[in-house]
Amino acid sequence: MRIGIIGAGQIGGTLARRFTTWGHEVCIANSRGPASLAGLAQETGAKPVTVEEAARAGEVVIVTIPMKNIPRLPSGLFDGVPANVAVVDTGNYYPQQRDGRIDEIEDGMAESRWVSRRLDRAVVKAFNNIYARHLLERGKPRGAPGRIALPVAGDDRLAKEIVIRLLDQLGFDGVDAGSLDESWRQQPGTPVYGTDLDATEVRKALEEAKPERGAAFRAKTGSPTGATR
Repeated sequence: MRIGIIGAGQIGGTLARRFTTWGHEVCIANSRGPASLAGLAQETGAKPVTVEEAARAGEVVIVTIPMKNIPRLPSGLFDGVPANVAVVDTGNYYPQQRDGRIDEIEDGMAESRWVSRRLDRAVVKAFNNIYARHLLERGKPRGAPGRIALPVAGDDRLAKEIVIRLLDQLGFDGVDAGSLDESWRQQPGTPVYGTDLDATEVRKALEEAKPERGAAFRAKTGSPTGATR
């Protein structure tokens, strides 16, 4: 499969390593340009490209950058990209630590719904609740006891199925977490966030999630200036 990755941080770099190991054709981009990715390319075989090229690189495009940087992506980034290309958002909103205040999210909009509107593109929310090191090291064969499950939310059933198949290949069970507007159930501070639960436990955690954000994941006086365009 041809996969584009926008963002080469912990999750983006880990996915490049995992996907290339499985023989996928990976193109990866970051804000500093292809030359800055020479080391990762040499290590993994992923192809360094521009952000625009990554958005048009294949059947799946994974956007894995800080929430505050979403508005800084090129305007119309996904214009002309076929509708059957699955776009995945791995992001989390950290207003106090990194992203600053984003009014729509503070007012109750699901993080990935905000991303979808900024990108003007339907997205699937996945890979956001697991530590990068666990994503790299803790995959298990299908059916193995204690296999970690990850929630996958979105409005496009086929796109979610593509992501769930990729998760299975990486050694994780995918759990359909509902629509994109329900993706708040896997945001920071919810019972499934930062855990290594199995599929049954993930479903239970999603059911137990509360829509109210905890104080640690809300903007407060003194938080950085939020994302704007």
